[in-house]
Amino acid sequence: MSRVLTIDVPTGVNAYQLRTDRGSFAVLDAAPPLAARRGTALLLPGFSGSKEDFLPLLAPLAQAGFRAVAVDGRGQYESAGPREESAYAQRELALDVVAQSDALTRDGGGPLHLLGHSLGGLIARAAVLDAAPSPLPWASLTLMNCGPAAIETAQQVRTSMLIDALGGMDMDDIWQVMQAMDADGGTAAAASEVDAFHHRRWMGTTPEQLIATGRQLIAEPDRVTELAAAPLRKLVVSGSADRTWPVPWLDEMARRLGAERVVIDGGGHSPNVHRPQETAAALAAFWAR
Repeated sequence: MSRVLTIDVPTGVNAYQLRTDRGSFAVLDAAPPLAARRGTALLLPGFSGSKEDFLPLLAPLAQAGFRAVAVDGRGQYESAGPREESAYAQRELALDVVAQSDALTRDGGGPLHLLGHSLGGLIARAAVLDAAPSPLPWASLTLMNCGPAAIETAQQVRTSMLIDALGGMDMDDIWQVMQAMDADGGTAAAASEVDAFHHRRWMGTTPEQLIATGRQLIAEPDRVTELAAAPLRKLVVSGSADRTWPVPWLDEMARRLGAERVVIDGGGHSPNVHRPQETAAALAAFWAR
């Protein structure tokens, strides 16, 4: 499960509903003055995550001259979504990304860069492939801790168990079971505002969104060759260790894509959370090029 270390919103970050041709989406938006803006970045969170996963990145990216907009996809936390699995088919989510990008492009402020973390990377990839060969609205694509195809086998088993539970259990009951499992593993912590946020986010996420996207993580095909042909710059960034998509998989994917490759020491599966300053610096340097 995606976890954050802080829910403190930095000064200058605005929370609002981004209106698009495909509905409204909850965002956190950190924007430098328009005259100083070097570009805009749309940040897509991963499975069971939300826009808050990018909170530590927003201020340093804005300080580097990039408007950073983190979004809840449909059915994620504070973005509404229907109680139908078909609404969360990958192509539907990809079309949402195109609509979000169009809305941001209308605001101006330099080139638009697309970043997807984990599941968000698969959705970002689908958006690029669905949009090609038409002129793409993005100057670059960054895949953060997102691999070439389905997740690692042990993670597939865990995700399948969660999907089965979501099909027959109440969301709060599942939450209690997951908390008990964490306690058995010795990782439970005292109640805090962050813990309360994690529970609130879980309860606010549409179960069908988790079921449909969980199945995508398990069954995603290898589309690296298709993506390599897409006419935009690419970056693969990850922590130095990852159980979801092993780092050697990401190294090989970057080679096949002809992408730049950055490894953030100690970043784990979420360098945006665990090493935000180093991650923001790497992203800003790539986007500036």
